[in-house]
Amino acid sequence: MTDRSRAIHYAAGRMPYQSGFASGLFCEKVIVVTGGGSGLGRCIAHELVALGARVALVGRTPEKLSRVERELAAECGEAASFVCDVRDEGLVVETVTRIVQRFGRIHGLVNNAGGQFPALLRDLTLRGWDAVVANNASASFLVSREVYRQSMEAHGGAIVCVGADHEVGMPGMGHNGAARAAQANFVQTASVEWAHAGVRVNHVIPGFIASSGLDAYPESSAGSLRAAARRIPLKRHGTEAELSAAVVFLLSPMAAYVTGTTLRVDGGLHNCVGEYYRVPDHDRATRWEGFHLAELPAVLRGE
Repeated sequence: MTDRSRAIHYAAGRMPYQSGFASGLFCEKVIVVTGGGSGLGRCIAHELVALGARVALVGRTPEKLSRVERELAAECGEAASFVCDVRDEGLVVETVTRIVQRFGRIHGLVNNAGGQFPALLRDLTLRGWDAVVANNASASFLVSREVYRQSMEAHGGAIVCVGADHEVGMPGMGHNGAARAAQANFVQTASVEWAHAGVRVNHVIPGFIASSGLDAYPESSAGSLRAAARRIPLKRHGTEAELSAAVVFLLSPMAAYVTGTTLRVDGGLHNCVGEYYRVPDHDRATRWEGFHLAELPAVLRGE
């Protein structure tokens, strides 16, 4: 967001996105956000626009994309929507072509689109397995490959994949664990193969983030989702803005020497293993609430 547009918002009594990064950090840079119509993708798009980026919103639901595009226009930002099922190779190729035609080149990509559902391995069908692997692994590969081929191979850029913690397995969602492991390995390989082109590829793993994505889980998961904070060393759910800040850093020039790495935004949950120590209950953890349009998901409101 430029100083002029920020001044317009303050004059109108509206508080814009409160990013911790320098104003104009991504001025005139073009960044693609998949899954940009809701949840984490929506928040990431807002922060990028607040920092001057031109954003291509990619997703399957036109109504969701249009809503976010209108929100960004109200923030004096530039965004365009591209309806695409990122699991479909032909559609991905076509969509990236349209984005390049619209904006000229692509400076950054956030592979945020994904989806999963609880299921035990013994009850999981091959169709269910394939769907989640396509959502969370194949889609990251397809979009990254096309962005690389059609823009970044010639001009460089930065790619960030939003994943999930797979390292100790994922009982109850083994299909998702396998897909996220594949996604993480793709990041490591691509960071090496594409380094010569000036392309950095990194990986962000969110923990329990208070985003609309939590409402996509079945009602039977509601109690576990609400109780998750007790298991987290920082004793709370993360905010969308905290996850977005990690993505923005990895896209930014400050991360110019960071590639092939994984950054966890999980309140320390990954390290909280074993039965020998339990973090006492506390309320000492601060939080970053930068997203001015953030809403607590219904499941955390007890609805």
